[in-house]
Amino acid sequence: MNGYTGTILRVNLENKTIVKEPLNRKAAEDFVGARGLGTKYFCDEVDPKADALGPDNKLIFMTGPLTGTAACCSGRYEVVAKAPLTGTIGAANSGGHFGPELKYAGYDGIIFEGVSDTPVYLYINDDKVELRDASHLWGKTVFEATDELNKDCGASFRVACIGPTGENLCLYAGVMNDKHRAAGRGGLGAVMGSKKLKAVVVKGTGSIGVARPEGFMAAMENARNVLKAHPVTGEGLAAYGTEILVNIINETGGLPLRNGRDGAVYADADNISGETLAEKYLVRNKGCFGCCIGCGRVVRIPDGPFKSFGEGPEYEAGWSFGADCGIDDLEAVCKANFICNEYGFDPITLGATIACAMELYEAGYLTEEETGMPIRFGDAHTMVKLAEMTAKNEGFGKELAQGSYRLAEKCGHPELSMSVKKQEMPAYDGRALQGIGLEYATSNRGGCHVRGYMTSPEVLGLPTKMDPLVTEGKAGMLKVFQDLTALIDSVGICLFTSFAIGLPEVAAQYREAVGSDESDADILLKGERVWNLEKRFNIAAGVEKDTLPPRLLREELPDGPAKGKVNELHTMLEEYYQLRGWDSEGVPTADKVKELGL
Repeated sequence: MNGYTGTILRVNLENKTIVKEPLNRKAAEDFVGARGLGTKYFCDEVDPKADALGPDNKLIFMTGPLTGTAACCSGRYEVVAKAPLTGTIGAANSGGHFGPELKYAGYDGIIFEGVSDTPVYLYINDDKVELRDASHLWGKTVFEATDELNKDCGASFRVACIGPTGENLCLYAGVMNDKHRAAGRGGLGAVMGSKKLKAVVVKGTGSIGVARPEGFMAAMENARNVLKAHPVTGEGLAAYGTEILVNIINETGGLPLRNGRDGAVYADADNISGETLAEKYLVRNKGCFGCCIGCGRVVRIPDGPFKSFGEGPEYEAGWSFGADCGIDDLEAVCKANFICNEYGFDPITLGATIACAMELYEAGYLTEEETGMPIRFGDAHTMVKLAEMTAKNEGFGKELAQGSYRLAEKCGHPELSMSVKKQEMPAYDGRALQGIGLEYATSNRGGCHVRGYMTSPEVLGLPTKMDPLVTEGKAGMLKVFQDLTALIDSVGICLFTSFAIGLPEVAAQYREAVGSDESDADILLKGERVWNLEKRFNIAAGVEKDTLPPRLLREELPDGPAKGKVNELHTMLEEYYQLRGWDSEGVPTADKVKELGL
């Protein structure tokens, strides 16, 4: 098949059976691949009320039709399951080289069912597919397990695995591949751990055909030229990574400080910025498969208490361990991020949960008897210690492993969790950036910045500049961004390409790869179909309605360019629902469901 291999692996972990079945071509046409196709399979087969950590939840690895092709930044794949942290549809995207390797082995995706009685890993070497014992790997870190599997299977195999946090069912454990790349949000690594599935190792020697090679190469070259010429994708991200955003967001008054309690302007922001990271600690930049951007950071802290070597941090991790915890020690920030990579869990939720714990402690809602130590904003050593305790499931770290919402709720103050649908919001204050607040509230997987990325028009002026402090036009722009993001995630290319290219370039590459003659509008409709499918799953699962933490709706920012602002969600949400074709409660109408063929 053009763009697809045409084969899905179905692995039953309970009875140890492996079946190769043909790809559902109609579903692939309607939902594209990766995020969309994985979600379609999942929603067709799993009860929305299923226990996320129970045997009825399924775990799906899915690639897109552009994954592993010559398309720009085509190293992406999606992991789909019901998310333990939120109870929402969990779809987490990752880069690196694992996704393309899976396709070269001949498979568009893998569906894992049931629960194994002992630790196992899935071995894939082209046509040879088998479950193998992983008892010797259980308890090992991501780095240790990856090295061991490469030693056992071969250095050329690509590895996706969980660390100890996934095994211990930390609610925000991720699925890690290539050691440092992560399907990181929502806790899908805990789903993998609940199934006693330690890893998937894959090697492939095949290739991926496209329908119209000449047209495809022309579309790819056009997109690549646009990416190289753009100042963000051609220069900025390679030089400074996503941490370049620290000073930019801080200047807008949108960098949440100390759990958002103290506003969103950080006087010491430059100390944790991408510029400082590049000046002091950067070894080199790094890209994923087929990348022409190179935003990844390889970083070394040469000595001192936080001595370490690894990749990262991204902007959101830099913020969560930095400004959100009132910390300007970049070495401590890097160390905490490395711990997340090594043990396999989400730095956004971890850092935000530590920040929540700091506020709870300072307010007197947590005691030293409960925490084992004083937990105060600005204490870098304690922040790193808490990261280590959570990684190893020790002491108060067991409470932090549940996320900020459950911690704050247990303390009687759930309003101090800066989360939406129980998932922590990232590094942009929804009071200073009105559109990002609407994005958080309506995100189908809880607080998330990559389900639309309204920061692009509100701060970077891409594709057009929008005043971050106003609400006009935000609902319409967000809907388009959400649908386009769903499409980009589904075709299998990196979301960062959307800083420079848009629907015409994405649609052109997709069309030429699969042999479609659909219009750009018809292709974007596939993204809207994915968004509505996710929304309907969440409604059936009983996920709470779209809203924001009370702090963003009621507490005015004390200073900065957005001084005096709260998020005006109520003025945007009604229009957003109307544009989506949903009723006043945010439920897709019968007409919209019919229009999308759901």
